[in-house]
Amino acid sequence: FEELTAKKFWDNCRVFRVLPGFVSQFGINGDPTVQADYRQSSIKDDPVKVSNTRGTVVFATGGPNTRTTQIFVNTNSKGNGFLDKQGFSPIGEVIEGMDVVDRFYAGYGEGAPSGKGPNQGLIQMKGNSYLESSYPKLSYFSKATFSE
Repeated sequence: FEELTAKKFWDNCRVFRVLPGFVSQFGINGDPTVQADYRQSSIKDDPVKVSNTRGTVVFATGGPNTRTTQIFVNTNSKGNGFLDKQGFSPIGEVIEGMDVVDRFYAGYGEGAPSGKGPNQGLIQMKGNSYLESSYPKLSYFSKATFSE
């Protein structure tokens, strides 16, 4: 996460999957050439040491040791503790600003093919040009930095 932040990976990153009361997900870079550098890289799993409570920040995964750059924020007021047993290990927590997370645009719903939201494969291939033309209301991070 720190390395990606230092490389400005999150700048202009769209929050492409917002399921109210569950998660808000982001982490596919808007530039397909930048994203391609990370598409085949995986991050080794961390043990789950804390529960997936509201506001925790977690790398998404498709199975053991498949984490890449995609991240979600847990938004369920009661938490998503069932994710603990599935190996989703929080890496951080939103300390202030959950009211902003709760306002991320949720009108597109689940991504394709299950819903009307963005297709992750097309985001990886076409980047923000695809998202801006087909999903113009998506919330996004203009810039991500570390504060002291």
